[in-house]
Amino acid sequence: MSTVSKDDIVFKALANGLRRQMLDAMKHAPQTTGMLCEQFDNLDRCTVMQHLKVLEEAELVLVRREGRERWNHLNALPIQAIHDRWISQYAGHAMSVLSALQQGLDQPSE
Repeated sequence: MSTVSKDDIVFKALANGLRRQMLDAMKHAPQTTGMLCEQFDNLDRCTVMQHLKVLEEAELVLVRREGRERWNHLNALPIQAIHDRWISQYAGHAMSVLSALQQGLDQPSE
């Protein structure tokens, strides 16, 4: 039986373009589910809720309820963790390769 890592859950959530658009919509301010439904009017409310559930399971969205409203807040910490674990260490290697290539190109040819 395999276990799914937290990173896998975050990558799965980020793999869908609509979910990334929803995160973008929450980047500057929290959004109610109704506000998100209005922004994604090509989707029905059930589909928006399903996408929000995936984002919530990945802890990319934190939910605060106020009466009947559900406020969805972007939580960027899992994205930062992915960056720290996966992107930054590989980006450093890529930069050193590009730097060596640039130095090779800057050498006068004989």
